[in-house]
Amino acid sequence: MNELIVILHNIRSTHNVGSIFRSADAFGVGKIYLTGYTPSPIDRFGRPQKDIAKTALGAEKYIPWESTDVNDVMATLKKDGFEIVAVEQDNRSVSLQDCAPSKRVALIFGNEVKGVSKQLREKSDTILEIPMLGKKESLNVSVTAGIVLFHLQKNIRR
Repeated sequence: MNELIVILHNIRSTHNVGSIFRSADAFGVGKIYLTGYTPSPIDRFGRPQKDIAKTALGAEKYIPWESTDVNDVMATLKKDGFEIVAVEQDNRSVSLQDCAPSKRVALIFGNEVKGVSKQLREKSDTILEIPMLGKKESLNVSVTAGIVLFHLQKNIRR
């Protein structure tokens, strides 16, 4: 298994999910876990989700993925030696620029409006955020994922 994992928890938009699959492929993510109500590339009837396929441009066929329970996957990944990193603004957050991740990292991205829940942040080893210089306090989750994945894939301790 690759050393960089993504957990998408309660992402509403199929377009965001597809875009994150595409970025995950570009930056070497080993697997994506879809938790909560995050839509998957294949619907419950076994049909491809057209909106995910449209934005993923086929990446959903190459990146292994699994729909599962967020608490179960976090516990399993921790047991397997992954550092669990929530990407969220929090008074305990570390700036992405100052983040020195371990070799095995599982990133959690949360809901477009509510972000990563307090409960999941408390279960995480690290919370990181992208420094914001403008008036707006947040970025779209798929944009955030692309920025964080780019930064980490070149800075993970190898």
